[in-house]
Amino acid sequence: MKTIDGRPYATRAELSARAGYKGEATLRALWAERESNGHPPARRIGRALYWDLEVWERWHTEHRRQHNGVDYSGNPDEELPPADQAKVLGISVSAISHYRDNPPPGWPAPVREEELESRRTREYRTRRQLWAYADAGPRAGAAGRTQANGPDPRVALAVEALAAEPGRKAGETAKALAEQHGGHWTTWRAAVTEARKRG
Repeated sequence: MKTIDGRPYATRAELSARAGYKGEATLRALWAERESNGHPPARRIGRALYWDLEVWERWHTEHRRQHNGVDYSGNPDEELPPADQAKVLGISVSAISHYRDNPPPGWPAPVREEELESRRTREYRTRRQLWAYADAGPRAGAAGRTQANGPDPRVALAVEALAAEPGRKAGETAKALAEQHGGHWTTWRAAVTEARKRG
């Protein structure tokens, strides 16, 4: 990363790591289609291209939102039952049910649970949580399967956590991420290990 005129600039490899992609193929494709997708311009320094980090991340978030099939309307703090969570994400309600036992990377913990007469519990999540999950990167598909070749958004979050506190032990970082985003800390430990390889 470089600072130019007081602003952070990043290479394609750095942008790819921050966005959670494996390799640079996706970002190369987005750059090749820049005339149609509005990709921000680059600055050439030596042989490398650099992009204004803040401008690029704003564009990338918006680009993802336009192509992820998520409904971004409604009250962000409304607590939704599983059927409505599925509608917001554009997936089947059976996928949401499947997430209970086999959550995909980055799936948020419920804001509350309601016990039903059947002794099962119904989990509620806010629109804000669902939007953040969708914005974090590729998500599970309509049948509840993780998209093939999609990046693990946990690794991108782990990269950010390591950058914020580089001296922290891997286990401590994993536990902090699990507390913040849900899931078991051992799953996050694998993401932290992968993030360290990229760092």
